[in-house]
Amino acid sequence: MDLNLLKNCKKSVGTKQTLKAVQKGLAVKVLIAEDAESHIVAPLYELCREKNVEIIKAESMAALGKACGIDVGTAAVAILETDE
Repeated sequence: MDLNLLKNCKKSVGTKQTLKAVQKGLAVKVLIAEDAESHIVAPLYELCREKNVEIIKAESMAALGKACGIDVGTAAVAILETDE
């Protein structure tokens, strides 16, 4: 997946916000950085499997953060459903 597409889509950034989006059934796909600490993202992997949400691995936290237009890295991002 081209990470540049994240700039123009509805999303939830950060592990806590991504967990909330998946729990509420709003997430279509979840991107998780390969260099994120496993104890941070393990609950997210588990929840995505339970809810049948597609997981895409991103190269790094820095690349994921940059693709979202923020100046810091992020471990996870959820692409959210649109009302269209």
